Amino acid sequence: MSKHMYSTVNLSDKELKEQGNRLYNLRKYEDAINCYSKAIIKNPDIAHYFTNRALCYLKLLKWDNACTDCRRALDMDPNLVKGHFFLGQALFELANLDEAIKHLQRALDLSKEQKLNFGDDIAAQLRAARKKRFSIQEDKRISQEIELQTYLNKLLREDKERQIDKIRMEESDNNVRSDRISGIEEKCDFYLNEVNSLFQKVDDRRRKREVPDHLCGKISFEILQEPVITPSGITYDKKDLEEHLQRVGHFDPVTRVKLTTDQLIPNFAMKEVVDAFLAENEWALDY
Repeated sequence: MSKHMYSTVNLSDKELKEQGNRLYNLRKYEDAINCYSKAIIKNPDIAHYFTNRALCYLKLLKWDNACTDCRRALDMDPNLVKGHFFLGQALFELANLDEAIKHLQRALDLSKEQKLNFGDDIAAQLRAARKKRFSIQEDKRISQEIELQTYLNKLLREDKERQIDKIRMEESDNNVRSDRISGIEEKCDFYLNEVNSLFQKVDDRRRKREVPDHLCGKISFEILQEPVITPSGITYDKKDLEEHLQRVGHFDPVTRVKLTTDQLIPNFAMKEVVDAFLAENEWALDY
């Protein structure tokens, strides 16, 4: 056991938790875990003791341990923001992205309901999880398309060979046989070119599968839903900006110029651009 700079003899669970907090701030994560564990033994009904220990496990990259503690905390308090947030982080690292996104979204919603200020930490982790899931889905989709293209090319070539073999067996006239074989080869080459041309177009669209920065809000960095423009000439998503004005302060997040909700003007031009982009790129709804 590591030597602590503080004694843990005869301390209450609250004192052990506070000592764990001090050790955490000193980045003595193993020692902090020891204190939180002792606090839990003395009082196993405090959800925050488990999330405190889970945070230490996150720092030590012990994702499974962090998951276990967060789930125990959420069993006691399903509305514990840190429980969902830390669990989402651990699940993200374990590549359990669907569940990670579920808990991170819940953490974000609860933080807003409870008016807790986590800055952009939760939203940033949620964006990272969504983008990682999207990237994995894209890789899988691309792999499937390449596999399909290869399979179709193989079928067409095999069909050409079967038809040519059949002609060679049936046709005794060399000139007629040569003409028929040439016709089969020409037809097959045409189909191959058509198939590969179609997949080339898919490749072109694939390379464009990225949401342009100007279509994303400057606060959440997600696709603009209800774009509004400020007197400074900057476009934001209305919901994100109103939340900023209410929770952070009445100023433009970028220019820091004084700003109130009655100064926001709907950006109809940007809304049309976003809607047109989504109409042609439905995949972006899951980006």
